[in-house]
Amino acid sequence: MRKFLTDLPVEDDESTVDITPMLDVVFIMLIFFIVTATFIKEAGIDVDTPEAATAVVQEKASILIAIDAEDRVWINRRQIDLRAVRSIIERLHAENPKGTVVIQADRASRNDTLVRVMDASRRAGVYDIALAAN
Repeated sequence: MRKFLTDLPVEDDESTVDITPMLDVVFIMLIFFIVTATFIKEAGIDVDTPEAATAVVQEKASILIAIDAEDRVWINRRQIDLRAVRSIIERLHAENPKGTVVIQADRASRNDTLVRVMDASRRAGVYDIALAAN
């Protein structure tokens, strides 16, 4: 009787690796990094801030307010009426009571607008105010 290759018993030398536990670990790590990530907040517009030799990085800036060259006020990429700044700061400060207000005022903006935004912040109960500089 003649034997062909197809009639011989086949030995399976390949072993399989179950990657399900590894995928579980990677998924859990992904969730961990997403939850613990610190997201950078931006006011939403580019502002030409003045330079300062003594500028210090503000760590807990939770409310960013930008004042552009035309004295328009921006919060969270939206243009805000100056009369509504206080109520918006109150709402944002209630979300993060330990945060501070950082005002990014353009060089060409008027000092009057900056002072009015600072007053609105203080009337909203936030006294920790910083001015952004390069």
